[in-house]
Amino acid sequence: MIEKNITSGFTYKKSVVVTEKMVQDFASCTGDNNPVHLNENYAKASKFKNKIAHGLLIGSFISAVLGNEFPGHGTIYISQSLNFKSPVFINDTITILIEVLGGSNVNRMNLKTLCMNQDNNIVIDGEAIVIPPSNINYSD
Repeated sequence: MIEKNITSGFTYKKSVVVTEKMVQDFASCTGDNNPVHLNENYAKASKFKNKIAHGLLIGSFISAVLGNEFPGHGTIYISQSLNFKSPVFINDTITILIEVLGGSNVNRMNLKTLCMNQDNNIVIDGEAIVIPPSNINYSD
């Protein structure tokens, strides 16, 4: 958890490798059994030519960073936009980038949220609004 004064422009990064087990577990938890995620033969015949990860699985990496690392424990998610730009494949390394854009008031932080693959291609972009935990002092 980050414990300091935060200003606009502050960034936080974390990388995660997407595994077959993650995709299978996500499908099991959500019931999203779309064969493009789970069936190799189906996926090979798709425009992606290989199985892809669920977009919301990748989006959930943002949530994990916000709630566990930055701003950290106690963060309250208010909203999140997600724009899916490129597919994510099994064994891709995804870097989650959070950038503080500003605050709508002392209790809110506006954040740019990006997920990029190992080739620096943006796979998800969006914005989030959160209420940071009490140990974060935010100022524009």
